[in-house]
Amino acid sequence: METLANLESFVRSAELGGFSGAARKLALTPAAVSRNVAMLERNLGVRLFHRSTRKLTLTEEGERFLASIRDNLEGLQNAIAGMSAEGGAPAGLLKVSLSPTFGIDHILPLVPAFLERYPAVRLDWQFDNRQVDLVAEGFDAAIGGGFELSPGIIARPIAPAHIIAVASPAYLKKHPFPLDPSGLADLDGIVMRASGTGRIRHWTMRNVSGDEMSATPRETLVVNDPTAMCRAALIGLGVTLIAVPDVLGHLESGALVRLVPKWYADAGPISIYYGSRTLLPAKTRVFVDFIAEHFKRHRLAERFAGSLG
Repeated sequence: METLANLESFVRSAELGGFSGAARKLALTPAAVSRNVAMLERNLGVRLFHRSTRKLTLTEEGERFLASIRDNLEGLQNAIAGMSAEGGAPAGLLKVSLSPTFGIDHILPLVPAFLERYPAVRLDWQFDNRQVDLVAEGFDAAIGGGFELSPGIIARPIAPAHIIAVASPAYLKKHPFPLDPSGLADLDGIVMRASGTGRIRHWTMRNVSGDEMSATPRETLVVNDPTAMCRAALIGLGVTLIAVPDVLGHLESGALVRLVPKWYADAGPISIYYGSRTLLPAKTRVFVDFIAEHFKRHRLAERFAGSLG
């Protein structure tokens, strides 16, 4: 009788086109995945893959076998995950990708309470201003905004990513308050260069009435990180357009002031991204629920909403 490890190695290798991608997904080495597939082929007496130095492709027999076991394998995994969630404590390494500013300010402080509740979970967190490939890079979850959803990836929104204009009181002592977003063009701008395209990000702001207006401060300082944008605004270098969560503490303390407070830009939702619900390990399921429940209980979606002025 085949082991679940052999079958998982075969299915993930077929889905991801290689042993390396399957290894990242299964938290194994490529050599271990290759051995599992080779053992499966020996036991079945058929070749499941055509192997080359560049990629794996299924043989005709491999395609038939994949079609016949894929749904059954998912059922087994779902049953095992369900038993883990109900009959035992969630455990294992939880690999998560987070945007640096948001993750450090709003997610990292939740770790003590999470680990107190789930002490058998270990954390491997990476803070990056980029969209990761959850499957290919072996992440259990990611928190951020603007991800393109590949097949099998779920997005659970937890808050809006509303962009607002802010500056320091010191800067505003020397410059007039703009009456609407068009007035930002007269101010020094701390602007963001998108890492993916290399282009300067431009925003169109709106108000609750649905009116829209371009917001284009002068490109006085160009950076590629929201933390740098916030710091530059704090030291009085100009106005920046930035997500509410990245500056909320500074607005509450008075270190930054919101300009044109009836206007904001909508960058879409901040979401938790994770794999298909039917294959979700207990450690990932409890993490997703823990974060979502915290945001709901503390009404963070409302606090992060620039539309509330």
